[in-house]
Amino acid sequence: MTTPRTLDDWLAHCEALHPKGIDMTLERVAAVRDRLGLRFGVPVVSVAGTNGKGSSCAMLESVALAAGYRVGLYSKPHLVHFEERCRINGEMISAQALLPHFEAVEAARQGTTLTYFEFTTLVIMRALAEAPLDLVILEVGLGGRLDAVNAIDADCALITSIALDHTDFLGPDRESIGREKAGILRAGSAAVISDPQPPQSVLDVAAALGVDLRVAGRDFMHSGDRQQWQWKGRGRAFHGLAYPALRGANQLLNAAGVLAVFEALQERLPISAQAVRQGLAVVDLPGRFQIVPGQPVLVLDVAHNPQSVAALALNLDQMGFYPRTFAVFGAMQDKDLAGALAHIAPLVDCWQLTALPTPRAADTATLRAVVQSAAGSKPVQVQEHADPAAALAAALEAADPADRIVVFGSFYTVGGVLKNGLPRLGASHVG
Repeated sequence: MTTPRTLDDWLAHCEALHPKGIDMTLERVAAVRDRLGLRFGVPVVSVAGTNGKGSSCAMLESVALAAGYRVGLYSKPHLVHFEERCRINGEMISAQALLPHFEAVEAARQGTTLTYFEFTTLVIMRALAEAPLDLVILEVGLGGRLDAVNAIDADCALITSIALDHTDFLGPDRESIGREKAGILRAGSAAVISDPQPPQSVLDVAAALGVDLRVAGRDFMHSGDRQQWQWKGRGRAFHGLAYPALRGANQLLNAAGVLAVFEALQERLPISAQAVRQGLAVVDLPGRFQIVPGQPVLVLDVAHNPQSVAALALNLDQMGFYPRTFAVFGAMQDKDLAGALAHIAPLVDCWQLTALPTPRAADTATLRAVVQSAAGSKPVQVQEHADPAAALAAALEAADPADRIVVFGSFYTVGGVLKNGLPRLGASHVG
């Protein structure tokens, strides 16, 4: 093997290492972790769940940065650049800075096969472990119990909303999926559940381990009106909070869980009310009900399962009146596409369907059949495109300034339209 020299070389090497993209075991990762001597001397928060993980991680990071702490964040997947997966003090790590960590993992591997996800997780965790930080936030991948991130013991685990997704790997119902997510819990450590109706399996695992568990609606609660909201935990309360900068009805559930994490860690990471206010006011996360102002309005959302698409549909419904809604949609074939589109089809007049650059993606003919079935008797226009940028260009060409365009269905779909910045600015009717 020629030695990889660039980040792209290393990523290609990682993709070729293991015959499977997903291998649900932890032993190999744990062995390489031990050879690397990988450990953290500062509080670690691991975040698992079906929906809301990315938003919760972004809020944890933003509030901690506002409090003056040095923060490392591992999140995924990326929208455009791999380096988005690792942030240190709010800044994306450089490709150059990652190279020595790829070399270290390769040396420690000693022939152990690692998947792309496992290899790159170890790389980023090593980069975070060697940085001078006060808090490390790790976003768990598809599961929990056997996810590569679970090779690290968290001081506080956060489990966000749990819904049906990745059922091939995690089980057929919320109880099975909850059991997998609960695998990130540790005996004697703290944990927060921000799902307002958690599966019983999560509560059972926590009880068996003797976890210091904080459950939404029991150990912390939130309420609000149109202007502001408040949060009350076991020993602290915050009143008169402005709504988080991340839009959407579901973001208060995520924010409430984040504040419960900080309450659980308050002896090691005290947070002021001012840091909470500032952190939630400036938090930014591309692709989560991201509204790009202009004419037509552009909405970007990585929603790709029934629960997240239902939340997207609710948020779109609350935006006010638009003569027509155009959807740019591309998705993975292993998703519950019919279940997802049932929520949003009544709102969409014109569909621009796109192929995506991965073998897991559904082809546009499959998407067309699902869209037409979901639309029922509603007349809709459907076009097919080779990539997200072409689909968006077609939507921009057809839309009037008063219309809106929503891009959703996958990180690849949103990433595809963001690849060269926000392309809508060149639309012919936008001044």
